[in-house]
Amino acid sequence: MGSGFVISGDGFILTNHHVVEGADEIYVTLTDKREFKGRVVGSDRRTDVALVKIEAASLPRLAIGDSNRVRVGEWVLAIGSPFGLENTVTAGIVSAKGRETGDYLPFIQTDVAVNPGNSGGPLLNMRGEVAGINSQIYSRTGGFMGISFAIPIDEAIRVADQLKSSGRVVRGRIGVGIAEVTKDIAEPLGLTRAAGALVRNVEAGGPAAKGGVEEGDIIQRFDGKPIERSSDLPRLVGGTKPGARVTLQVWRKGASRDLQVTVAETEPDRAQRAQRPGSPGSGAQPAPAAANALGIGVIDIPEERKGQLKVKHGVLVESVDGVGARAGLRQGDLILSLNNQDITSARQFNELTAKLDKGKTHVVLVRRGESATFVPLRPSPALAPAR
Repeated sequence: MGSGFVISGDGFILTNHHVVEGADEIYVTLTDKREFKGRVVGSDRRTDVALVKIEAASLPRLAIGDSNRVRVGEWVLAIGSPFGLENTVTAGIVSAKGRETGDYLPFIQTDVAVNPGNSGGPLLNMRGEVAGINSQIYSRTGGFMGISFAIPIDEAIRVADQLKSSGRVVRGRIGVGIAEVTKDIAEPLGLTRAAGALVRNVEAGGPAAKGGVEEGDIIQRFDGKPIERSSDLPRLVGGTKPGARVTLQVWRKGASRDLQVTVAETEPDRAQRAQRPGSPGSGAQPAPAAANALGIGVIDIPEERKGQLKVKHGVLVESVDGVGARAGLRQGDLILSLNNQDITSARQFNELTAKLDKGKTHVVLVRRGESATFVPLRPSPALAPAR
């Protein structure tokens, strides 16, 4: 059982995807005890929004509010059927906005009591307008613990409009894997603050690759809109019409540059392969790894291996201890750059690490399998003999 609410007099009802997922039959009971058989017009897993239709006319409907006007601290009400208790009303305040718990949605966090059965019901402001759809709770027991999350109604209506017109949601994609930009990464790369989306991998032949996006780039703007957190990017890209040509502003090697990317349509989820680069393989044996201030022993990558690994430069980690080990580096990782400078050989890498300021944090761009990320490192101070 779940909850929902009427958004138009001709019988369109909003609820959660997880309420109707896998259902063979759907029955909708109104507050006047009338029961209708419903059908799913469309359902979207990524936003947890579903649109249900019943054959009825002149139904009373809820007024739709504006999620952007929701303010932290304002009173809100939830109506639903927790544990099958129909038409239960609970109240609380908005605790936070833009709470990141999903790929595409900045949730509204409240302290309104929401329990199993409330899912899909409306979150109402004091004007009686729908501000969100109650969707999730934070719980260690399965019951309410003072934190609940609602889908902003603006986002839900955009999804519902697409479901109504085509039965599915069309989203844009550019083909990158991303991560958050932390302060430890931002400062050594010359960024004034920690913002943007760090590109961990680029899909071969995808829109981003064709536009010139590279691993280690930090996407700062998408189509002129700033990327404050990495989670901003999927929402902006997903909301862009496939086929649109947009400008990406990326930070690369200490400078911003603009790249032109044509947005494609999102494909069904695919399993991500994650294989390690492995050993250098047969052929000429590289020189043994040398120790350095980062505790990372590296060797040159044979030319035939570069083609297999699809890299033009970098070195292979053969041994790691100390600073590198504490940062999580492993044997078999590839190091592509150090502080914005491409690494072309083991000798060059060791020369650069010997000159590092031991009072500052530095970053190496590390590739493992098909993903790359910046790893912040602070060199170990030289040890003096005891006297």
